[in-house]
Amino acid sequence: MTAASASGEPSAKHTKRRPRFVGWRFVLCALAAAVVLAALVRAFLFDVFYIPSDSMQPLLEPGDRILVSRTAYDSAEIERGDVVVFDGRGSLAPLHSGRPAVLDAAVTVGRWFGLAGSDTVYVKRVIGVAGDRVSCCTDGDPRITINGTPVDEPYVYSGDAPSNHAFDVVVPEGRLWLMGDHRSVSADSRSLLGAPGGGLISTERVVGEAQRILWPLERGTNIDRLSLGAEWNTEK
Repeated sequence: MTAASASGEPSAKHTKRRPRFVGWRFVLCALAAAVVLAALVRAFLFDVFYIPSDSMQPLLEPGDRILVSRTAYDSAEIERGDVVVFDGRGSLAPLHSGRPAVLDAAVTVGRWFGLAGSDTVYVKRVIGVAGDRVSCCTDGDPRITINGTPVDEPYVYSGDAPSNHAFDVVVPEGRLWLMGDHRSVSADSRSLLGAPGGGLISTERVVGEAQRILWPLERGTNIDRLSLGAEWNTEK
């Protein structure tokens, strides 16, 4: 007999295999549950984004991974000085990338694991909110003015001017004026002054607030608007 002993008991060969199979099934179920839980957390609570460029130096360096709160603005207003992550499709990025679907899927997987940046999701600093008049380089003052008041910006990349060209915009309801800290290399609201929407980003496109640098570990720190030293003392 091969399947059972003479007494009808399962053979030793079969009794050894069943626990091993049950163990692997438990591991696979646990891994699947962990992936689903992580996906839910990243879709609704927190996400991790890879920084691919130097447009937010010196605060963020290429290769940094940042923690982004998707719920930060559920019960709070977006404020001047906040560092936000937003979907740039239709504004800073084309609506369709033109890449093969397979390549798009590979990029999405890489971004999910923090191994690649997105070409449609950006991180910038909020300079103007609804009702603000944001101007630069007027009346001989090189600083940006918000509602007529010049503001100091200690977070701007060393050696950069507040802006390479003049602008004067009024931010309408539901829109934001966003700029990178490394002004000389940042593609931001200034880049779209002549386009539909005038470079003003919809608040509905904001994914969340950048709250902490997670990686590399030696650069781990909170991203706090107030701790950056900017004094946003203008009144709308």
